[in-house]
Amino acid sequence: MTNASADICKAADKRLLKMSGKKEDMTQKYHVLIEQDEDGVFIGKVLELQGCVTQGDTLDELMKNVREAIELCLEMRQEKAPEERVRFLRVQEVEV
Repeated sequence: MTNASADICKAADKRLLKMSGKKEDMTQKYHVLIEQDEDGVFIGKVLELQGCVTQGDTLDELMKNVREAIELCLEMRQEKAPEERVRFLRVQEVEV
């Protein structure tokens, strides 16, 4: 990740904390499923926030967009009735 990307991510993290009312040392962690489509575009799905999906041409761009998407999803949830947060458990391989 470039320095500029890291700075953007830190700023997004601070905005998330401010919105959540938590102190700066108490960050929330989210799990992101990363896929790559047939055109090479990276797709990120935030597993704990249903419908929170974004994309990017590079992994750096994807992670920047993921942080922005989480911010927006959290803002939208504040405006609606609170939903239960889904807890990520694991990824399981199944052979058929």
